[in-house]
Amino acid sequence: MAKADGEIVIKKYANRRLYNTGTSTYVTLEDLAKMVKKGEDFIVQDAKSGEDITHSVLTQIIFEQESKTGNTLLPISFLRQLISYYGDQMQMVVPSFLEHSMKAFTEQQTQMREQMTKAFGDHPLSKNLQMPMQLMEEQVKRNTEMFQQAMQMFSPFLGGQQPAKETRKAEAKDIDELKEQLRSLQSKLDNL
Repeated sequence: MAKADGEIVIKKYANRRLYNTGTSTYVTLEDLAKMVKKGEDFIVQDAKSGEDITHSVLTQIIFEQESKTGNTLLPISFLRQLISYYGDQMQMVVPSFLEHSMKAFTEQQTQMREQMTKAFGDHPLSKNLQMPMQLMEEQVKRNTEMFQQAMQMFSPFLGGQQPAKETRKAEAKDIDELKEQLRSLQSKLDNL
């Protein structure tokens, strides 16, 4: 496979087509999403200029996934908060904080799976237990609280104060939506 520093090179042409130089085939955003899920590293380059446009293509994949499935991972309050940091002094801190948070979340998820396997084995009924969903709900709540606390420490406008009543209501609504999505997932698992 053609690689640059161990990564697969995807070329994006003016006609918006994506070409995997490693497999010599055209690919879609869906194909790139599958590559990400498999853990395959790639970079996307503008075919004409050679500019690295990986960030914008990954953002397109997120947008497509969010609109296609209807199961959003990014709550509205999170998106609003994220947008508010553009052009702000927080813009420098947010990327590393989010990267660290996602890494910690992934590690915790792996640990939880290992503990569930140790506790219940690979028995199919262990996948239908209510406990994993409750643990995930608690983890989402802790991560949300940690993010809010970190942003309050750095935000000069809040001065370490609690968020406005409207923000708390929106966050509570988002948490309720997450809980409902988790319940829906649990119901689907129970039906399986």
